[in-house]
Order: sequence, then structure tokens, then C-alpha cells
Amino acid sequence: MPTIGRREEPERFLASLAAQTFATSSWSSLAVQTFRDFQLVVVDQNPDDRLVPVVDAYGDLYPILHLRTKRVGASAARNEGLRHACSDLVAFPDDDCRYPPNLLERVARFFDHHPELGGLTGRLVDEQGQSSILDFDLEPGPLDAMNIWTRSIEATMFLRGKSARRFRFDETLGRGSGTAWESGEGTDYLLQLLSEGASLYYEPSLNVIHPQPVPPYDAKAMRRAYEYGCGRGRVLTKHEYPLRARAGTLVEPLKRAVVCAAGLRTAQAYYHWNVFRGRSRGLFSKVDVTQARAARAKKAPAASRESP
Repeated sequence: MPTIGRREEPERFLASLAAQTFATSSWSSLAVQTFRDFQLVVVDQNPDDRLVPVVDAYGDLYPILHLRTKRVGASAARNEGLRHACSDLVAFPDDDCRYPPNLLERVARFFDHHPELGGLTGRLVDEQGQSSILDFDLEPGPLDAMNIWTRSIEATMFLRGKSARRFRFDETLGRGSGTAWESGEGTDYLLQLLSEGASLYYEPSLNVIHPQPVPPYDAKAMRRAYEYGCGRGRVLTKHEYPLRARAGTLVEPLKRAVVCAAGLRTAQAYYHWNVFRGRSRGLFSKVDVTQARAARAKKAPAASRESP
């Protein structure tokens, strides 16, 4: 879990881990027990000790490895966490998300029943159960390069540790990267796995709870629309998507902007226009395709399997 600038949100996530359960059947009843077969790796990018009391409060309930780093950026933090993750399964929760009580047990059971899978993704939802951040697909099925955009996001990714440790997140992508490409790192990461032949599956009934970023359609939302659009366009270019896919990713927000403008919903129209602007910039950015191909082909150095 990468985190910076927050305390209440990470504390809520840690509380949701403490509430993880699994059900066991007996002759007479169905018993619910706590699920503790996990370790949390906190990659703390704060310059202060705001999270120390939080980590200490939950450290007696389940294993927590608290890493401190001066490097900023969500992708850099996830890579740091990957270097210390030696579990069979690896997840990448946001610091402002929450896990429903039986999520980890369900994920573990899913992998047990499907040994051929290299990764599993779920759906990000708000408190009302509506899709958050993305317009998620409501049908389950395998992931491929075309449907990955509506079937995955970083906080709902669960991967075999052996597969996950072979790759690294592109640190020029994602929040805090210092570039214009403020999203797309999770998609880029999964595309690396797919290029290696990994079998990935999407199950929308596996929900991770995350607040809805918009509305309101304020200045922050407009900036996010542009920056996230930049990231998506950049990933499409980096992975050499066909012209039809690139054109489609521009047409969709442009159509929404026109419809909103026709309905005099000015703020929404401007929001979708910023998505269009961002995607355009990402699509027409210069990417060293040869270098990108080499990066996709090159596996990350094997991570240490020793206990941290």
C-alpha cells in the first residue's frame, strides 16, 4: 500500500484488514472466523511520523512491514513494496480504499480453484455499490488488451507472487511520477503480464470500496480528467495499439462533451473535454517504441525470497 499525505484513509483500510473473515462449516452451523493469512507492506512516503501510531495500533492484529522512503510516486512505492513481498499472492491497494470483510478469503479461494490463473481483477465501487473511477464491465471473463480498460485498476489487482515479481511498474506513469502521465500504470503492468502469456481473469463480484472522485466537477476534477487522460493515451502509444483503438479512445470523450454541452451541462462538458485533451496529448507523445518493446521483453530481476 503506497501512501502519502493521509492518515484517516489508511487507518480505515487497516481497519478493513482487521475485519477480514472466512466461513467454516460444521455439522450444525456456519462459523465465521477471522482471516489472517496475509501481510501488509506499507510504503510510507510521508516526511513525518503521522502513520507510526496507526501502524503500531494494528501491528498486534496482523503482520505489517512499515517501509519508509523519500522517493515519491505511486509506481515507485509499489516497486519498493514488490521488492519485499514474498507471498504467494500480491495485491496493490490504494490508501483510500477498503476491503469488504470476506474479500481476501474469496480471492484466495478463487486462486485455489483456478491454478491456471496468473492474476485476478475485480470491480472498484463506491459506498452505494456503483462503479468508481471507471465504467466497469459488469460481465466476468478473461482479460485481453482491448477489454482491460474496463476490467482492471490497480486497487483491484490480485496476482500470483511469482508472476508479479517478474515485472516492475513503469515509474514514469501514475500519481506522483513527476510527468504528465498520471494514470495507466496498472494497465501497463498487466499488459506486460499478458505479453508474456499470463492468464488473467475479471470477476466483477469481487468488489473493493473506493470513494467516487467526481462529482463535484471542480478544478481538482478537471485537472484529474486531463492527467488521467494523458496516462491512458501514453499507454496506448507505448503498447502500439491499433489506429482504431486509438481513434476510439478520442471519440468517446468528445461525444460525451458534445452531448453534455447540448444539454447545457457546462461543467460536465468541460470535464469530458479535458479527458479528450489529455488522451490526445498522451497519444501523440513521443515514445521510444524500440525501448518500450525491450522493456516489455525484459523481465525484472528476481526478488529476494527471504523474509523481510
